[in-house]
Amino acid sequence: MRKSLSVVAMMVAFVMVLAGTALAAPEITIKFAGQNPADHPATEVMNQIAAEVLEKSKGRIEIKVFPANQLGDYTLVFEELIRGTIEMACISVPSQFDPRLELVYINGFVRGYEDVKKVFAPDAWLFGRMHEMIDRLGVELLGFFIEGMIGTGTTKPAVDPLNPAVPKDVLVRVPNMDVYKLAAEAMGYRTVTIPYADVYQSMQTGVCEGVNGYPVAAAYTALRDVLKHWYMTNYSLECLNIMFSGKAWDSLKPEDQQIIRDAVNRGAAKSIEMAEEIDAKYMQMMRDYGIEVHTYTEEELTPLAEACATTWTQLEKNMTKELMDEFRANMAPGK
Repeated sequence: MRKSLSVVAMMVAFVMVLAGTALAAPEITIKFAGQNPADHPATEVMNQIAAEVLEKSKGRIEIKVFPANQLGDYTLVFEELIRGTIEMACISVPSQFDPRLELVYINGFVRGYEDVKKVFAPDAWLFGRMHEMIDRLGVELLGFFIEGMIGTGTTKPAVDPLNPAVPKDVLVRVPNMDVYKLAAEAMGYRTVTIPYADVYQSMQTGVCEGVNGYPVAAAYTALRDVLKHWYMTNYSLECLNIMFSGKAWDSLKPEDQQIIRDAVNRGAAKSIEMAEEIDAKYMQMMRDYGIEVHTYTEEELTPLAEACATTWTQLEKNMTKELMDEFRANMAPGK
């Protein structure tokens, strides 16, 4: 009897030790800020990164994910990254600190996901240049989350959509950025800038007749009731930046930095695979909803990509000629 009690006592003590280990507070806690809803693919990847880091660090590093702008919008979060009060983020990169950060949004240098895999790789020119500019602000760029390729959605047919020399007879809303406005006009569209929150009503009432700057999933979820046509022109893509506060990054051991970097690299690569699948999924949902979807080969899209590229010289005012010369040398169609 005493032997049995002794065995039971030892088992209880062992379980308590395990429980104490499992519940022990981590050595490092990291706030990971996101701008997308909890069920968005970007948040899914953020959660996967957090889980992998927790596992690979054997519980020493806990990453807490805060989606849906819970810690502030992307401009505020970026400021907090600089200060070190938020450690990590998956957000759009704001350009108010450096207009050249719009580099990642330039139109016309990718035409499909094979291009995306090469252009947005961690060892590619774009990553290196963005890393350099963001690092000067005290923030570490770890990777890109690719949300999806961008097309044009309209309430009426666009005239000769693959020929940039032909006016499309469609007034499209564009984001308030030269990279989008100039490219849309080069492709033959008239443009107007409308606040994001007002786009649906503007299309419904005829204030505008289409949109540029939306990936497929966003266009479907936000505008499906007013869209009649979707032109999958792949002239740009929606890209978020996965970043770490420089102050917080420098406080980590090299081995812990590597654990986080590896997890982000896997998440970034997965985002490209997910984006291609999500594009296809939501284009089919558009078709099922009655929206006419127009898709093209990369060869058919070449004239539009070349039209977008003609606007790059006009971006030198804010982006600098030096940077745009580098961009053209590394990113022009055919490079």
